[in-house]
Amino acid sequence: MFYGLATKKVRSPKVTFRHVLEDIETLNRKAMEGQYELSAISYHAYPYVADKYVLMASGSSIGDGYGPMIISTRPMEAEELKGKRIAVPGTLTTAYLACKLYQPDFEAVVTPFDKITQVVKERIVDAGLIIHEAQLTFDKEGFHRIVDMGRWFKATYGLPLPLGGNVLLRSLDCEVQSECCRLMRESIQYALDNHDEALAYAMQFARDMEHRLAEKFVGMYVNHYTLDAGEIVPVAAQKLLDLGYEAGLISRRVEVEFVR
Repeated sequence: MFYGLATKKVRSPKVTFRHVLEDIETLNRKAMEGQYELSAISYHAYPYVADKYVLMASGSSIGDGYGPMIISTRPMEAEELKGKRIAVPGTLTTAYLACKLYQPDFEAVVTPFDKITQVVKERIVDAGLIIHEAQLTFDKEGFHRIVDMGRWFKATYGLPLPLGGNVLLRSLDCEVQSECCRLMRESIQYALDNHDEALAYAMQFARDMEHRLAEKFVGMYVNHYTLDAGEIVPVAAQKLLDLGYEAGLISRRVEVEFVR
């Protein structure tokens, strides 16, 4: 997504970028403080940062019939999750919100996203909520899928599950906001048009993922929705956040707002 910007294939006379690589829950927390002018966040975090940030039309990661999964070391019916200890990648992640909407009654054990399969395997928890490439490898590692949150959301509400997006500080000049949006869209388009070199760049951050797997994983979450949210992503995001508010999981209701 950021390949074109990070390698200066996409440039601007008005804006320069310094890239900061951190996990999504850390970025969610820093967005609450307004730390970065432009940041990736979870859609779940948006109600808590909407006073400071506006969503960008480019840069969303959307699970269209697939998404974060709850896995365990043994076959388990979805009803059995009630009261269980589930490792989660952070309480501001969209995965956590979807999980709470699906099953409100469980004990969340906040765990770094790349350690979740490990704590499940060691039986420290009963199940784990995975948001990374383990979505593609869980069965080979001996885990059982209990539920796919993206599949559940699509089946229940007929919408894709908006997982992550990019936000811009509202305090930025409108011209700067527009330029950032243009650059983000062009960076994503450049990556889609130059797939092999963009993937080679992304593999630096892929935690020893094999090439074929990385290609499949990127294809799941960097696609036409990423290039432009269009009409469906704002509808899906509003539905998700409204459900969270109505269930008492989100403390304030917000209208999703995108800038282009």
